[in-house]
Amino acid sequence: MYNIFIKFYLSKPMWFTVRMVDISRGAALGTFGASELFQLLRDGQPRTRAELAAMTGLARSTVAARVESLMSLELISPVGDAASTGGRPSSQFAFNPSARVVLAADLGASHATLAATDLNGAVLGEVHTSIDIASGPEAVLGWMVSAARQLLDELGRPRHDLVAIGVGIPGPVQYSTGRPVNPPIMPGWDRFDVPGWVQQHLEVPVLVDNDVNIMALGERAFAWPNSEHLMFVKVATGIGAGVISGGLLQRGAQGIAGDIGHVQVARGAGVPCHCGNRGCLEALASGPAIARSLREAGLDVSSGRDVVELVKRGNIEAIQAVRQAGRDIGEVLTAAVSLINPSVIAIGGSMARAGEHLIAGVREVVYTRSMPLATEHLSIVQSSAAENAAVLGASMLAIHHALSPEGVDALSPRA
Repeated sequence: MYNIFIKFYLSKPMWFTVRMVDISRGAALGTFGASELFQLLRDGQPRTRAELAAMTGLARSTVAARVESLMSLELISPVGDAASTGGRPSSQFAFNPSARVVLAADLGASHATLAATDLNGAVLGEVHTSIDIASGPEAVLGWMVSAARQLLDELGRPRHDLVAIGVGIPGPVQYSTGRPVNPPIMPGWDRFDVPGWVQQHLEVPVLVDNDVNIMALGERAFAWPNSEHLMFVKVATGIGAGVISGGLLQRGAQGIAGDIGHVQVARGAGVPCHCGNRGCLEALASGPAIARSLREAGLDVSSGRDVVELVKRGNIEAIQAVRQAGRDIGEVLTAAVSLINPSVIAIGGSMARAGEHLIAGVREVVYTRSMPLATEHLSIVQSSAAENAAVLGASMLAIHHALSPEGVDALSPRA
């Protein structure tokens, strides 16, 4: 039985960079179809038909037909007239982010958040609940589908307004198929066809990625839109990192790029990890691991949440344990700094709520052991997007797909 509460609010628009791709390829609406023309309007800047013709080299009649196609999809709308140069003022058109909605799901080990956003990433409504990811994919995804229908109904948005769903899960994902691959804390999920199962109930594209990857996308969109090299480190039930390099999310050959939680650290010699190895970072510095070490020291602690509460109350043992966890994380990140050379390392996840104590431990080691050139302009900070990072990132994942040339080509005018 799930307890659900819903809140509705508007947040600031989430703008993101559009990387122009080769638009010479064919499309359903022509060599330079309406879908490609739309990419020029995604920045929200109003433009006239004449300006679009000058930018694309197309005849005005062709541009007019493309504009009409996009208006029938409601992806663009008139926004007033341009300044007159002596004749009748030309109409301007701009991106209409309210034309459709996407759903963004953050599925954690013990929590779930589902949000509906417009095509700029502005959150329209959210649903939260407690889940057990180990209860299996059909139970968890069944909640998500039910909550999605309820949320769309509460927002008054018909099903055909939904154009894509982005989902983050706490385990490795083969991004090309959306299937989890040997996720250590997700029994029953290995190779499960998440997109296929969801599409049986909600017939739209479903994009699935590791939760920390989508957190990296959300953090960058929210706080660091101009940063080309960023790492997001999640410290919670597990530990992982999302890596953005050259402005692009790096998933690696098998989708496990950034899986720093299972890198061995010196202090962990002999400590067993649930992955089957010993000495993993996650076995020392995750929320459950810190709680275990404090229990062994005689404190009444059962979870990472209890650790955070002790830290906030000023408990010295808890503060020292969290700071040591930060040092352990810093040991692994020191190698990452040399390999990737990020300009930002953002620390998020439930254990980041312990405040500066965790981050201080990370900084202590990284700034001491890394090459000065690598840390000269390196910011190690607490996540600005915080608990919203995953939902924002899942929204970005869905939006980028829905508004790609292929995504726009797949849309049909609303009845």
